[in-house]
Parts: sequence; structure tokens; C-alpha cells
Amino acid sequence: MASTVADRQAALTARFPQWEARTLFGMLERIAKEFPDRPYLIADERTWSYAEVLDWARRIAGGLIEAGVRPGEHVALVMANYPTFAALKYAVSAVGAVAVPVNILNRRDELGYVLRQSRAAMLVTMDRFRDLDYLAMLDELAPGWETGGGGEALPDLRSVAVFRGEGEGRPGAARFDELDAEPGALPAVDPHGPADIVYTSGTTGPPKGVLLTHDMLNRAAFGSAYARAFEDGRRIQFSLPMNHVYGYVEGLLAAIFVGGAIVPHLKFDAAATLRAVEQHKVSDLLLIPTMTMAVLDALDELKTDTSSLRAMLSSGGRTPPGLWDRILNAFAGIEITTGYGMSECTASTTVTRPDDPTERLKTTNGRLRDVGPAGDPSIVGRLVDYRVVDPSTGAVLPAGEVGELMAKGPGVTSGYYDKPEVTAEAFDAQGWLHTGDLGRIDADGYLTLVGRVKESYRCGGEQVTPSEIEDVLMTHPGVAQAHVAPVPDDRMGEVGVAFIVPNHGAAPDAPDLTEWCAQRLARFKVPRHILSIKAEEVPLTASGRPRKFLLSELACERLDLS
Repeated sequence: MASTVADRQAALTARFPQWEARTLFGMLERIAKEFPDRPYLIADERTWSYAEVLDWARRIAGGLIEAGVRPGEHVALVMANYPTFAALKYAVSAVGAVAVPVNILNRRDELGYVLRQSRAAMLVTMDRFRDLDYLAMLDELAPGWETGGGGEALPDLRSVAVFRGEGEGRPGAARFDELDAEPGALPAVDPHGPADIVYTSGTTGPPKGVLLTHDMLNRAAFGSAYARAFEDGRRIQFSLPMNHVYGYVEGLLAAIFVGGAIVPHLKFDAAATLRAVEQHKVSDLLLIPTMTMAVLDALDELKTDTSSLRAMLSSGGRTPPGLWDRILNAFAGIEITTGYGMSECTASTTVTRPDDPTERLKTTNGRLRDVGPAGDPSIVGRLVDYRVVDPSTGAVLPAGEVGELMAKGPGVTSGYYDKPEVTAEAFDAQGWLHTGDLGRIDADGYLTLVGRVKESYRCGGEQVTPSEIEDVLMTHPGVAQAHVAPVPDDRMGEVGVAFIVPNHGAAPDAPDLTEWCAQRLARFKVPRHILSIKAEEVPLTASGRPRKFLLSELACERLDLS
């Protein structure tokens, strides 16, 4: 095995010396021809090889065609991290349809919104998962959906196929396992055409459908393997949902470029993660910081063999002080990386190098990502370029200054599905995308996030960035997580509310935390209110970022603010 980052990147370049645009299904065909017998999908009960996944996807594609799905139509997927998700995604690609992966945590109205706004012609849905009954939601949204499709409520929805998740299915409804037929000749599909409409998680407002092409997704996935220097046959474990670009691109799609495998879990459990590392010889974990902390805590209690683990990507959400040192102490020689990305830019667009000094992990969100032969030579071999601008004037700022991050390049979406006005607002006159994120980029190309443009607020006329307060609160020994959001105030305009997740066994009181902030922050930055919240109650996006507008709403409810 190539041991250095440069050696592993050279091995990838040797296999892909010149980038060729392919569909998602076309890329699977290429890799399956190269590694037919290697494992690709690993579950506790069985393993599927590349050849088996390819055949599975072809037969589902045949079933989709028999069900009347035509090229260009939209197929919505409400599917947790079952191995079936992977085969189904490739099948949708094979028939030239566009996948609409739906957040499995969506409730009735959210599901209805996505189905309606995306104009989905077909829905493949689990019957139940955890406490969510998707068929009951459909009963309320479109009565008679079993045979009549979406009816007047969802006029584009012609058919629904039900996957047995944790329920009993539905008599009279089409079953997912009936989507099984030899497809014959598959249609020609443009790799530069849309493959997915991925709905944003909505940190600051309602979700929007981000258009992503086959080639964008393949390039970004290759870029993940290249920038993190995957070794041959890397095995990646994650419970991040594949309906979001993190688990989808950085896991499912990235693994194939080294003939690797994924070990997806339906839900996160720290002990189960460690057992999977031992049982399946996992070499890489995809986590968000709260998951990383839970895995480290579980490691102290479980005796598991983690010697196969050589890499970890911990990204999304705020990183607690001391986390990187804990990882390095727990896993000798591990390559830790962190990064930054968004659905509009396909996946992670910055990442620390596996051989970067620990200081880069502690102080940045990674370097603008080099993607080797998948990159655009006009932007130094990258897929996405960034610049920092003054949010008020739009003036481009020099290296090291804080402003809004703007993105441009072949890895950036062309816009939001069926939302021309929103799309127009998202881009400036030169085609640069407003990310809505505040940050700075140093002279070496390393980016550091500061917060969200819309999360910042004015207290008594002074601009406040919540992340600055959160960083101070998280240095308190009793605080595990801190999330600051604004609420209206008659005198000051807006004031801050800090939601605190206590450390295990700790119970810091509000006056103590207020004084902690007052000793370290300007007066206008000190939160007016401090509220306790359980970790599982924090509304998060799929990539672990808090949905601040929902926290503001929660604060208003708790504080009885009209």
C-alpha cells in the first residue's frame, strides 16, 4: 500500500489520468468491470460485490421503466441508509431520471412540499422508520394514493412503490420488490444533465432544490478520494444519511474510485460504530463533531480492535475545544481531516490535508480542495473557487479579512429547481454564488468559518457574530455544546439567547455562564438569556449545523416573547 499522501494521490491519477464525464451508473459500470468481485456494500447480514450491485441496479432500472418512468422525470426517494438506497440511486441514473432524495426526518407538510415542488412523478418510500409513518402521511396528503397516485393534491405524482422498512407495508399498494425486470437496452443519458435535486436542510429558512449533474457528483466524489488520499480498497463507515451530500458524495460515491466499500448504518450509535470498525475492518469514519465525541466516550468503555482505522473526517457543526487532541490520543497514527461544504457546491469544497499539522485542524476548516485530474485547470485544478466580499458593499476583501464567502466553478450548482427568482438572488452579476457563510481565507488558501450572514444580529446597533460567543461558552468546563440565536428586544433591537448542552454530570447555572461571558466579551455580546437544552433537541441539518431560525423560534416560545 502506498504510504504517503503523494503516493496515494499519484496512484489515483494513474488510474484516472484524464477526466472523462460519465453518468453515475456509467461510473459504476466502469468500476464494476475493474473490480467485479470486490465488496462494495457491507451490512452485518451480508455483503454485495460491485458486480452484484451493478446487476441489482440494472434490474431495478428495468422495473422503473416498466412502471412508466421516463428519462428526465423526477423520482422521489424516502429511504434510510439501507443497501437498497445505493442500488436504487444507480437505477434512477441508469434510466435517465432525476432522483429527489427526501430527508427521512421530514413530517407530513415537509414531505408534501418536496413532492409538490419537485414535481415528482414517482415516489419510492419506506412504510415506517423510527416514529415516522410515511404511509399515514400519504393518507392525509393524497387519499387513495395506493392506486390513484397523488390526485389533485399532488397532480404530478403518478405512482408510489412501498419499501418494507420497519412497518407492515400496505395491501393494495405497489411493492418496491416488484421493481425487478431485465431492462434490455438502457437509454442514452447525458452525464452533464441533472442527476439529483437535493433539498437544502434550511439553516435559515425553507428548503430549496439544488440541481446537481452526474458529472458534478462524480468529480466531487473523486475529489474527496484525491484530497483525502484514499488508499486502495478503503472501507468507509457512516450513519450520516445518504439523502444528504455528506454521506452520499463523501461515502457512497467516493469509495468506488479506489474499489472501496461502504458500511452504512441506519442510525448513529457510538458502540455500534466501534463494533463495525472491528467486525468489518473499517479504515475510515465519516462523522460530525457530536458523533466524534460520542465515539471517543464509547471507546473509553468498550474493548474493541480499532487497528484497521487509519482515517477520520469530522466535519459540520462546531468543534469543541480539545477534540482533535482526544482523537489523536485515542487512535495512534490516524489521519484526521475536517472541511467545509454545502449542497450548492456538491460536497466538501475545502479540506485539511491528511498530513497537515494539528494546528490546521484547530484553526481552520481546510484548504481549498485540490481534486487532481477532476479539477478545472482555469482555477488551479479545483472544482470550486472562493473569494471573500464585504456583505454590505460586495467589495472583494484581501486575504485574512472576514466577509461573505462567494463560490464559483464547475462544482457549483446552476440554481434551484423551479425557483428562478431565488436563483437570481443567489448569484451576483459575475456568476458568483452567495454562500451566506462568513469566513476568511489566508494566503495559503485555508478557510476559516466565522458564522452565517443571516445568523449575525445587531444588539443596540452593534454587529454580533454568534460563533464568537459560542466559542467562549464552550471553553467553560460544564458546557458540551453552545448555540446562540437572536430574539427581538424592544430596547436593543435584538439580543442573544444561548442554548446550552451541559457536559456529562455538569449543571452550570445561568448566572455563572453569564458572568463567564461578561469576563471575556464586550457587554453587547453577552447573551441576555441562557437556556438549557438536550443534545437530541437541537434542530440540526443533516451535516450537523444548527438550524438557527428554529432555535430563535424555540427561544421565543420558551421565553413567551410575542
